[in-house]
Amino acid sequence: MEQWLWSLKTDTPQDGYELAILLSQKGVQYTQPSEEVRRNLRPQYSHDPDSLIAVSQVIAINFQTVAAANNYWKDQCYY
Repeated sequence: MEQWLWSLKTDTPQDGYELAILLSQKGVQYTQPSEEVRRNLRPQYSHDPDSLIAVSQVIAINFQTVAAANNYWKDQCYY
């Protein structure tokens, strides 16, 4: 597989959250490499509250990882 992840460092928490989403999507692609199968399964899980909660949990865990890698953006102010 082609290399796509060069760093967990991001400029902002928003960029970090978007990276967390990308990490989550890539995890699904690695687990189920067939785009056709993923496309066929999407209608099932996209209307299942438990599946949607599970997706949110995976993104949150990935965001924790990215935030830690960025020292929680402590040196920057976002308000």
